[in-house]
Amino acid sequence: MYAIIETGGKQYWVVPGEILHVEKLTAQEGTEVTFKALWSASQDAKNATTPNSPTAKVTARIVRHLQGPKIIVFRKKTKKAYEKASGHRQELTEIEVKDIQLT
Repeated sequence: MYAIIETGGKQYWVVPGEILHVEKLTAQEGTEVTFKALWSASQDAKNATTPNSPTAKVTARIVRHLQGPKIIVFRKKTKKAYEKASGHRQELTEIEVKDIQLT
């Protein structure tokens, strides 16, 4: 069984038991969150849903909040004395997909 969910403006292909890093969610660690599936399917072809009728819910548990790797942004203008460096670390949430329920 698998599903496609959307969170933080991105879409993720999920299966039960999978651990994902998604954009930061506001819920506390250890709580369960529910996502509406954009598309889902099971092993049986008769249980597959179409994109027009998303009828599955994905339940996930928030494991922890963390920061992603540091990304360096470096700007320089040639033949000038201009150099500027800055960095960014995206705030992420690690979730564990518990269950996909077809309704």
